Amino acid sequence: MALWKEQLKQTPSATPEPLNPARFDVPVEAKPDPIAPSAARTPVPVREKAKSESLIAPDITIEGKIEGSGHVRIAGRFKGDVDVRGDLTIESGAHVTGSVRADKVVISGELVGNIEAASHVELMQNGALTGDLKAASLSVAAGSRMRGQADFGWEDSRATHGAVKSNGNGTDHGHNA
Repeated sequence: MALWKEQLKQTPSATPEPLNPARFDVPVEAKPDPIAPSAARTPVPVREKAKSESLIAPDITIEGKIEGSGHVRIAGRFKGDVDVRGDLTIESGAHVTGSVRADKVVISGELVGNIEAASHVELMQNGALTGDLKAASLSVAAGSRMRGQADFGWEDSRATHGAVKSNGNGTDHGHNA
């Protein structure tokens, strides 16, 4: 052991750094070696970019237009059109007046206006829709209310044949164009 310790003492040392060095260099991230075999690389799971959600709180009333991408949750009152590339949720107790275009629309509150295009519409137990809807699919819970015309289940959601028209008193009349 003494021999090993002496070898350490005899090894030339590097120039010592100052006690308080000022460093302005930015740390460099390690980059994968493009030449390394693919078996040596660790697969990284692919994640979808999470869409953000905007909230209109229960004690807020807004008049205007909502447009963009991302999810929108309305718990208060909103008057105007909603056009989002994402989901629209109308919470219980919320009131929305205006036309709606969204990927998925969930109505637990009240919507007075048309749903012009959606991949899926869910009318929840206490939800109410006064207006027409055009969607690829529709889910209706017992206790919900709708007054208007519904087009759903067709490849072209704007199709008019096979629509269900509700007269608001609980009886629906199907018709073919």
